[in-house]
Amino acid sequence: MGDVLYRASLAVVPPLYVWLSRLWFFTCRVTVRDAQYRDEALSHGPVIVPFWHYSFVYILHHLRQYPAMVLVSASRDGEYIARIAERLHFRPVRGSSNRQGVPALMKLLRGMKAGSHLGLVADGSQGPARRLQPGAVFLASKTGAPLFPMVWAADRYRAFRSWDRTVLPLPFCRIVIRYGKPLLVPPDLGDEGIEEYRLLLEGRMNELYEQAWLEFGIERHDNGPGGGR
Repeated sequence: MGDVLYRASLAVVPPLYVWLSRLWFFTCRVTVRDAQYRDEALSHGPVIVPFWHYSFVYILHHLRQYPAMVLVSASRDGEYIARIAERLHFRPVRGSSNRQGVPALMKLLRGMKAGSHLGLVADGSQGPARRLQPGAVFLASKTGAPLFPMVWAADRYRAFRSWDRTVLPLPFCRIVIRYGKPLLVPPDLGDEGIEEYRLLLEGRMNELYEQAWLEFGIERHDNGPGGGR
């Protein structure tokens, strides 16, 4: 019975979510900061867009105009995200550090060398929150693609009680998206080089995160007006 309900929910939930989210986010007023960095990143060809896990709900909607691969957890729950991503014109690649990690990595490398962009949850599927995992830097080093980070903040939102406090912007809220300056990574870095650039990118992304939320007078989204709900 459980499998029947699961399969039924997979058929219903993703299309319903995509339809509702388009209506929901249409009401939000969106401001993009430093749009010139987007043009700079795209001038190199394929790009890697790392973003924090808390932000994935709106990020997928925002990036839907740029068809790309997205790495999605191989878990059972990840199937919902994968199907939603497909309906938003992304190409999901299933895998994580715990399951199907190496095959997924190979698919990402082949896809990027064929010209595909990549969206990547920078702090992984299990965290810790806003601590960069090395995968984005490794892929950038192997492919030559620039790392183009982005974050967003909202003046009205709800944060779920998950490890990352996933954020849902409320209807008619204001959203600020901050693009970061593209980061080019030297080819074929070793462990020390990957760690150096991992820390550099993590610092830049957390700086962008702070700048975005402080526009609304909020230091951290999990401590803000929607963070306790």
